[in-house]
Amino acid sequence: MANPNHSFCQETSRMVDRGIEVLGFDPIEAEAIKRCNAVLQLHFPVRLSSGLRVISGWWAMHSTHRLPVKGGLRFAPVVNQDEVEALAGLMSYKCALMDIPFGGAKGGLSLDPRELNEEDLRRVTISFTQELARKGFINPAIGVPAPDMGTDERVMTWIADTYKDLNPDDLNHSACVTGKPLNRSGIPGRGEATGRGVQYALREFFRYREDVEKTGLHPELKGQRVIVQGLGKVGYHAAKLLQEEDGCLITAIIKSDGALVCDAGLEVEQVHQHMRATGGLRDYPDPRARFVERGAEVLEYPCDILIPAATEGQIRADNADRIHARLIVEAANGPVTYAADVLLRERGIVIIPDIFANAGGVVVSYFEWSRNLAHMRFGQLQRKIDEERGGHLVTAIETLTGHSLPDWLRHELMHGSSELELVRSGLADIMYTAYQELRNTMLADPQIDDLRTAGYVIALSKIARSYRDRGLFD
Repeated sequence: MANPNHSFCQETSRMVDRGIEVLGFDPIEAEAIKRCNAVLQLHFPVRLSSGLRVISGWWAMHSTHRLPVKGGLRFAPVVNQDEVEALAGLMSYKCALMDIPFGGAKGGLSLDPRELNEEDLRRVTISFTQELARKGFINPAIGVPAPDMGTDERVMTWIADTYKDLNPDDLNHSACVTGKPLNRSGIPGRGEATGRGVQYALREFFRYREDVEKTGLHPELKGQRVIVQGLGKVGYHAAKLLQEEDGCLITAIIKSDGALVCDAGLEVEQVHQHMRATGGLRDYPDPRARFVERGAEVLEYPCDILIPAATEGQIRADNADRIHARLIVEAANGPVTYAADVLLRERGIVIIPDIFANAGGVVVSYFEWSRNLAHMRFGQLQRKIDEERGGHLVTAIETLTGHSLPDWLRHELMHGSSELELVRSGLADIMYTAYQELRNTMLADPQIDDLRTAGYVIALSKIARSYRDRGLFD
């Protein structure tokens, strides 16, 4: 959890203030950007199988400089207004940094979805969606939720169906929510998007030798020893992709029930299957791996790259001095507190910040939202013509050379990109471009010596420009 001396909102605000100081904003302008535009608090009754229950929830719209506002929807017992407001703010800065045309939002219900059967969870979701719709907070052009902790494709489907029932004449009803199943206007690659974004962030970081030299790590991503905290959608996909596609060694995986440690590297998919079968990491059958009861302590184990992909406030002032990683990639929102961030930077530990590293989810949500508005899948108009052009190219090469091309090259030239390939390509392009903007901003201003401050400088500049264009700061 967050530092007990500061709320999550306060922790986020202190990070943002570093960017504001560099930009020299007027205090009133800074306050206008930082504060949530609107926060809806709800208490609504739902008839469950166990009886009538009053559910508490929130939907925060941080910034409406771009519409719609976009944000994840959490169902968890720890959800509260402070957390929702902080995460809404992070989403605004994230979208601005990544050049995604959304404002930031966040929603949540204070409940444990594991304690509800499917029908009860559906009833809660329908009631929550009805409340949001009645008050004008959900609409393809106003507010668009997405999955987060405790929610999934099913929940998004229930939201979409409820919105459609309430707005049968809205042709764009599918775009009222993202993270839907493929058979319900979802998009390929959405489930892996945040984890794959983490992978792309690391790939781009390691493309710049001078950036890697600051960490003291060897210059290739392959072979780096990685500890991952969390094996939900984000941590699982990030760890699996880094292991299988980039040759990293996943030397530890941390969960709430403990941690698995293996210096030779864990097989992420096998660990994931064990978790699904048993509900935890304990009793994992690989004799090379050892189980550590106090999982949080494994954050302090030696490694090259540490990826906190669980919840906020995991690296704090009281454990920052014991972190051995040379590079931290924030796959979760706010996993490093402000005080820990200061201590880590003083020690020369490089942090790839959350507003960049975990932005893959909202990037692909943007693709899904755009696809729903267009009512056409990506590549539908051009795939066949690309294949035909590739065939003509193969024929021309073979005619001119008098030799047949190898089968693998023939396939590559004649292959029309699938929608999944286009989504991954678009995600990679946005992640790589954003990192280049981050490092260029840092290199151009001697006041900026870390990627997080560079990220906030970029995001705040874009949001302020939108406000000024609308005459709000005149």
